[in-house]
Amino acid sequence: MTTSPTRIDAPTRREQILKEAARLFAERGFHGVGVDEIGAAVGISGPGLYRHFPGKDAMLAELLVGISERLLDGGRLRAAESDGDPRALLASLIDGHIDFALDDRPLITLHDRELDRLKDEDRKRVRQLQRQYVELWVAVVRELYPDAGESESRTAVHAVFGLLNSTPHLAALGRRPMEDLLRKLAHGAFGALAA
Repeated sequence: MTTSPTRIDAPTRREQILKEAARLFAERGFHGVGVDEIGAAVGISGPGLYRHFPGKDAMLAELLVGISERLLDGGRLRAAESDGDPRALLASLIDGHIDFALDDRPLITLHDRELDRLKDEDRKRVRQLQRQYVELWVAVVRELYPDAGESESRTAVHAVFGLLNSTPHLAALGRRPMEDLLRKLAHGAFGALAA
């Protein structure tokens, strides 16, 4: 199952800036990083960043809104590709979220620490996207485990997100062993709904 096209071109300067901004914000906090440091990390002057973003606030908004959009779009694509098979869809959603959790650890930290710094409209947009993403998961969990109630299914989804999103706080086992462990734990958590 292909869920995203393979990218063969190099990241754009804007993407490089966002990646480094996420890393630096996660390491030192939003207010602990200046535009000069972000610029230096990508080989341009701090003021040169303003050709790409109006300021740090815009970078933070693009990072947090952007990852929420990516997760929802990826989830919807996985749903479309699952051909109505809820077991395959749940497995695909878990795999997609594991990829996010392992590849975008700084964004998890950033979301946890800095979401409240967003402007109201951006924060509301993030929350709206996240609710839609959760609903995708809840629908498939309810289909697979019809005896579990709405609240129990929703709680299980949030618990699995908590498990998968804990990766920034875990010692690395290596990519493949970590993927395998997270996959087993996530499936096991949902499997508990059948008990």
